[in-house]
Amino acid sequence: MNEPRLTTLALDLGEPVARVTLNRPDRLNALSTQALEELVSAAELIGAADGVKVVIVRGAGRAFSAGFDLDSAGGEPDRDRIGLGRRMADAVSAIPAVTIASIHGHCVGGGLVLAAACDIRLAAEGTRFSIPEVDFGIPLAWSGIPRLVRELGPALTKELVLTCRPFTAAEAHAARFVNRVVPDDQLERETEALAGTLASKSSLLIRHTKRLVDALVEEAYSTSQSFRDAEVTLAALADEESRAAMVRYLEARGRG
Repeated sequence: MNEPRLTTLALDLGEPVARVTLNRPDRLNALSTQALEELVSAAELIGAADGVKVVIVRGAGRAFSAGFDLDSAGGEPDRDRIGLGRRMADAVSAIPAVTIASIHGHCVGGGLVLAAACDIRLAAEGTRFSIPEVDFGIPLAWSGIPRLVRELGPALTKELVLTCRPFTAAEAHAARFVNRVVPDDQLERETEALAGTLASKSSLLIRHTKRLVDALVEEAYSTSQSFRDAEVTLAALADEESRAAMVRYLEARGRG
């Protein structure tokens, strides 16, 4: 497979530990259409590298990811573009190696879905999580609902998605969304140490364990209906009340 030219990501295809770094620090690693496409390509490249046992996913600069890049939302919406976020999450989930999300700063909306698509999550103490899509007048798409229900349970998923309230790394840990919370200045060291521990294990057993756990989770909380996210998103973009919420959201952030 030819290695694509990546402009929004930095990809280190090291073996046994590969590293994917969201690399738009000036935009807090907001996930543009191009970034989503490049994440799909990176996941496919990693999946084809038999020597990779562990993948670290992190963000450059001050944030893991500020979520979907609103500047790439222009133009007439279509199902393919709306469905790209789900393709990204599915591609990351499908990586045979075990994936570690190393989260700091802000982890927002689609960035949180990316983290949920990873197998293990470490967060710096100062991380702030939020899911603002409903305030923006659109549903949480990208297969985000079933992925969050898997991790948080139905009641907390409903609360966080519908209220859009921010929550801390400590609350994310208490809800079992993140495996471990570490001091801000120790996140990189702790992530690399965990990756090293996992990389010392049998590749066959890593892949078998991940496959088995994922199969059981998919049986209980399938993402197979997430293609309907596009239908609901298109409906929201045509809905008067939802469009009014979008206008308020953008005006509050000086984008109106």
